[in-house]
Amino acid sequence: MGRSIVVAVDGGEESIHALTWCLQNIVVVGTTADEASSDSGGGVTGDTVVLLYARPSPSVYPAMDGSGYLFSSDIIASMDNYAKHLADTVTQKAKMVCSSYPNLKVEIKVQNGDPRDVICEMVEKLGADMLVMGSHGYGPLKRAFIGSVSSYCAQNVKCPVLIVKKPKN
Repeated sequence: MGRSIVVAVDGGEESIHALTWCLQNIVVVGTTADEASSDSGGGVTGDTVVLLYARPSPSVYPAMDGSGYLFSSDIIASMDNYAKHLADTVTQKAKMVCSSYPNLKVEIKVQNGDPRDVICEMVEKLGADMLVMGSHGYGPLKRAFIGSVSSYCAQNVKCPVLIVKKPKN
């Protein structure tokens, strides 16, 4: 039986690099039905890659902003549509990277919420065997102010975590 490998994607180059590295170095791709029937060992069951995108929670907007203008329902609907479109774009880009690996089992999960919480909760819920994430490579000062999702997840999930750093070149 294959493993379940969750790969956190966010549309950045770092997450696509981590996905590509994972596919080239970690994932075992399944065999076709013909190959499995000719294999004396009963066939190889490949890994499943779960592409996970954490979409920021829909914001709750007050009836008026600070300058006294009203937010119309059209503006709020437009912002929600943009968030959905962004999620579709990110997941389709990641799925396209996976398409060059025939017989690879790919699942897509999009969840609303803070990326730290979404990733940790989904890894637990799915019973993942491994979590793969990219690293933005922030220095200690920037990490102190905005935090590091990969560091948080590495400390809080119960499965192995692979953080792939994109080379500077």
